[in-house]
Amino acid sequence: MSEESDADRAPRYWFNTRTGRVEEGRQSAWTELMGPYDTAEEAARALDSARRRTDAWDDDDDRWRGTEKT
Repeated sequence: MSEESDADRAPRYWFNTRTGRVEEGRQSAWTELMGPYDTAEEAARALDSARRRTDAWDDDDDRWRGTEKT
């Protein structure tokens, strides 16, 4: 049997998109969760982080297509 590292035992946090709450450990269905995150604070910002990444990808797509917004 292998030993778990401290990182393997560290709590993980999830953002539940249905309830809008942070969960310590996976408690809900995968279809309702974003994560895992290392901290509850990161999980609480899950939607904002996803929105920023999506906006950045959209900007990249616009530049690639030559349809940049000015």
